[in-house]
Amino acid sequence: MYLDDVYKEFLYDLEIKNYSPRTIKGYKNNNKAFLSYLKNEFDIEELEDVTTKHIKSYLMNLKKKGLTELYINTIHKCMRSFFRFLVEEGYIAEKRNPILSLKFMREPKVIIKTFTDDEIKRMINVFNNNNYLSIRNRLILMTFCDIGIRNLELCTLTQLNVMDTVVKIDGKGNKERYLPISPILKKYMIKYERMKHEYFKDKIMIDNNYFLSRNGKTLTVTAIEKIIKEAGKKAKVRESIRCSPHTIRHYYAQKQLKLGLDVYSLSRLLGHESTVITTRYLQSLNDENIVELAKSTSPLSNL
Repeated sequence: MYLDDVYKEFLYDLEIKNYSPRTIKGYKNNNKAFLSYLKNEFDIEELEDVTTKHIKSYLMNLKKKGLTELYINTIHKCMRSFFRFLVEEGYIAEKRNPILSLKFMREPKVIIKTFTDDEIKRMINVFNNNNYLSIRNRLILMTFCDIGIRNLELCTLTQLNVMDTVVKIDGKGNKERYLPISPILKKYMIKYERMKHEYFKDKIMIDNNYFLSRNGKTLTVTAIEKIIKEAGKKAKVRESIRCSPHTIRHYYAQKQLKLGLDVYSLSRLLGHESTVITTRYLQSLNDENIVELAKSTSPLSNL
């Protein structure tokens, strides 16, 4: 059976399962690169000829190119999804799945540095004009800080998702979750909605997203990244800090932990599949932060 044929079936299967366009793109590109490697290096075009040795060779080739363990593991996951599809469709037997015996690379522990409270305040205050774009950008930053959502989740947030006291998030894997709107965030949302209505009242609207571009279209992930980067630059954030929506998500997580929220609840708010992922945010908390947390949770003090 030709690999190109089952690869095309795999892509259709991803669409049927309603994966996000971004996820499909990753699976498509990573597996296509793997199949090209098999053809160019080993002259392999048929599924039956693929062995564990060939997969291991490809992963080691990525390592030689200087890719990080984290990046290689991401590619490995995409390939595992492809071979899992082949098993599900009966093209290969479970016990003959060539990727099963390969372990993921050990990733070095990375301590993620994030913003200070003062840097977050300065970034928010960068957008202090009383026009639509400035008010929108300010609210985007406030939303990231206050509810810790992902960049794509913010881009796809619709008018119907924003309610009086909660925001409904359509997260990864079509999993819904609800996040609370604080009074201070709600106050600024009301201001933004009023300005948005005034700004677009004489324009034909196509998209129903909560945050819109100056032309009334859905904001892209790249556009949001530029807004955060601009805020960081103007706020003179430390050069060692990557100014991105994901770094603000780390700030949100660490701030919640410092304020005493338990890891399980934080995991639910972040939309993580397990607390194992959430505990990575704990690694960046220094000993002083942990000591302060322990004071508030002293067993004797809470008898």
